[in-house]
Amino acid sequence: MGTKPDATAATPGRTRRTCTNRRMLPVMATARDRPTSLDDWIDAGFALLAEGGTNALRIGRLCDRLHVTKGSFYWHFSDIQAYRAALVEAWGDVRDRERRRFATMQDVPPRQRMRVMMEALVNPSHWAVERVMRTWAIADDEVADKVRQSDRRVLAALQQAFLDEGFPDDEAALRSTIMFSAGVGLLHAADPGQTAPPEVREHFLAFMLRR
Repeated sequence: MGTKPDATAATPGRTRRTCTNRRMLPVMATARDRPTSLDDWIDAGFALLAEGGTNALRIGRLCDRLHVTKGSFYWHFSDIQAYRAALVEAWGDVRDRERRRFATMQDVPPRQRMRVMMEALVNPSHWAVERVMRTWAIADDEVADKVRQSDRRVLAALQQAFLDEGFPDDEAALRSTIMFSAGVGLLHAADPGQTAPPEVREHFLAFMLRR
């Protein structure tokens, strides 16, 4: 009497992955799939966020953008929730690197520091994703936490610049909050890809430094 083939044995053309429930599921490899990295998926997610907001973050749309099958997605992520969490983490890492750079500018004159931070905050290349992330934060605690962490770094750096310019503690705190809030307001009020011309930004900076 012959033995039955092992149902878990590997078959040609299949690879295996582990799901969160620790079951082993086969994923069919096809000619359409190509090697993709985690960065590829993150970049695709940012692009979709900029184009269509959080509703655009769907597995099918991500796979279409990268020209791969869903098997490729599941090789990297257990589900769409895990993918969204990775996207939020990546956004936080990018913003934190930029915000930490502000904290290392102590040797730069305060006015120039404010100019650099202001230009970074209203950079049109960041607007679409930044605006979506802030809207997303309203309904998602994890996103809100990342946004708050990033904002605290900017506010601290701005406040230090006002202190170094000679303003007392209470005025430095108030002015940094107003300046930062104005930049966030521009994210939601202005047309995508547009920003105030340099002379308007300089006038605003002079206004914020007026005594």
